[in-house]
Amino acid sequence: MAVALFELGYNVYDFLDHFWYHGDKWAKILSSSGESIEDFKEMYESVDAVTDAPTFLFWEEILQAFPDAKVILTTRNEDGWYKSYCGQYKAMNENFTYKLVQILSPTGWKYFKYFNSLVMNRCGLEMKHPFDFSFVNNGMVLKKAFRQHTQYCLQNCPPDKLLVYNVRQGWAPLCEFLGKEIPDESFPHENVAGNIVGKLMATHPAAIRVQREVKFTITILSLGLLFGVCKLYKANQGATLRTMCSRLWDFIGVNLFSRLCQSSP
Repeated sequence: MAVALFELGYNVYDFLDHFWYHGDKWAKILSSSGESIEDFKEMYESVDAVTDAPTFLFWEEILQAFPDAKVILTTRNEDGWYKSYCGQYKAMNENFTYKLVQILSPTGWKYFKYFNSLVMNRCGLEMKHPFDFSFVNNGMVLKKAFRQHTQYCLQNCPPDKLLVYNVRQGWAPLCEFLGKEIPDESFPHENVAGNIVGKLMATHPAAIRVQREVKFTITILSLGLLFGVCKLYKANQGATLRTMCSRLWDFIGVNLFSRLCQSSP
């Protein structure tokens, strides 16, 4: 949907854009601090369309902020949606780099907290750390959230502002609803089998910043490791290499891993 709206000439904010441009605002909205209509006016006054989480959770408030806006409710078979959902998170779970950068980067850690708050607000489930994807298999909870969201939109969105749409329908109903000419190119098909994860990590400015921070963190850790090796060597010049490596791991490896997993940077 984000790509389709972009091809129709709209300035679109998708999932990662919400974090990159308005992460602090969303942290406030998704926390106990709550939100105000003015927040949404300020965040999206220069944006034509918003897609994906967390905006779909607040479509009513965004519609209040922009009364002339329209709502597109994408629909699909529930079991097909759940299978696709699991495929998306399977791709994320199998991408070791995606998970590791959330620990080694301040922006990555901020993203993890943002993502976790979305999971909490959407499904009532919690990720304990960036490597925890156990929540993805709770089909009962996820399908229930899917049904509730769909039914709530159908019952509460003004009919004259709502398009119930399946992307399999192609351009025609979407363009008619938005008053746009049908493009010559075929309707886009993105994020096949969760491949959007790797694409975003390679191209999105948020991911590029995270990668720079990871390189800086690794450099600092490497210098710290080198310093530790030198200190241990001077203090234990008669020790064997195996003994020195064992002491180094006890001093740096175990303590560092424990701190990263149990506390935020």
